[in-house]
Amino acid sequence: MANIRIRKGDTVRVVRGNNRGQEGTVIRVDQAKDRVVVEGVNMRKRHRRPTQQEPEGGITSFEAPVHVSNVMLLDPEDRTPTRVRIRRNDDGSKERVAPRSERVIPNE
Repeated sequence: MANIRIRKGDTVRVVRGNNRGQEGTVIRVDQAKDRVVVEGVNMRKRHRRPTQQEPEGGITSFEAPVHVSNVMLLDPEDRTPTRVRIRRNDDGSKERVAPRSERVIPNE
């Protein structure tokens, strides 16, 4: 289990795999499995049998998780993929920083 520096609400770009180049907002982060669910990326279809709760059944689409190593956080200002560094301030608080541009990435 790695230290995931991507959070729910961040905008990311897929850099590896079948969905390379797609961008979206992180919906959910699963730290135990090192995976993130990105809105509109890695769409899958599930065939549902009719039940009492869902009498019509049918085919539903959903986003499948992507491994965190296959996505990169986008710099909020120029929207380029960036790594993330944690910087500790003098008062002891932490903030995420894009190393190349030294811009602070807001915690949304």
